Amino acid sequence: MRPFKLQLTLTLLFAYLVGCGSGQALRVTSIQLGRSLNADSTVAGHTTRFAPGDRVYVSVLTAGAGSGTIGVRWMYAGRVLGEPKKQVSYRDVAATEFQLQSAGGFPPGDYTVEAFLDEQSVGTREFRVEKQP
Repeated sequence: MRPFKLQLTLTLLFAYLVGCGSGQALRVTSIQLGRSLNADSTVAGHTTRFAPGDRVYVSVLTAGAGSGTIGVRWMYAGRVLGEPKKQVSYRDVAATEFQLQSAGGFPPGDYTVEAFLDEQSVGTREFRVEKQP
């Protein structure tokens, strides 16, 4: 009977550890830019070059378990274009997406998007809008 009890104890311990996720707090692992999204909210085609009429997507990838606020700050020519935020609660790897679009099109130039987790900056990505030939 001893091997059975040991096996049962190990099985229950394994199930407990798997059920608790990674055991690490929510953290940002990557910031992706592109023109479209996959079904899981990750970026489908990574790029840092956009046309004036494109929609710009940023996906903030996280790992770990926990709740928090994920936000981004879109910037152009020293001006803030938007600062959307989302409350999230994840138990494992996840992606939180944001998008920037302009009905009249974006002026050509250099842009940045900065990502935040609970008001703390976790990274910046630069991108460029260029006129199409």
